[in-house]
Amino acid sequence: MKQWNSVNEILDFAIQNEEEAAQFYTDLSEKMSRTSMRGIFLGFAQEEKGHKAKLLKIKADGTLEPAKKQVVDLKIGDYLVDVDPDSDLTYQKALILAMKKEKAAFKLYMDLSDATDDPGIKDLFLMLAQEEAKHKLRFEMEYDDEIMTDN
Repeated sequence: MKQWNSVNEILDFAIQNEEEAAQFYTDLSEKMSRTSMRGIFLGFAQEEKGHKAKLLKIKADGTLEPAKKQVVDLKIGDYLVDVDPDSDLTYQKALILAMKKEKAAFKLYMDLSDATDDPGIKDLFLMLAQEEAKHKLRFEMEYDDEIMTDN
């Protein structure tokens, strides 16, 4: 596992992850045929940009918000099969892809928090993990509302 020499290196890593996530959702939005779907994924891209801004603020002024309460996990994404982002991307497949991405990001930050003894760095990783858990929950709720309904 990567070793960091400073909190700034960790923040740079997290900032890069948020940039990549914003680009991922922007790219996903461009593959959607319905305008409403494009708008949803562009909204998620904006949220990732907001997280990047939050991390940049933490880096600039050194204030770290502690992790909020534990986020509920519906575990819907845990039981879905992987999808190919280059295939015929339906809204359902896009949501599955997004849930899997957020789950992986959550696991990454939790593993990183377990790998450090520094309480400040641990808190930073836990805060980032909770942000990713919130995203996954939003995708799971959307999936539950839009895909798992008996219309």
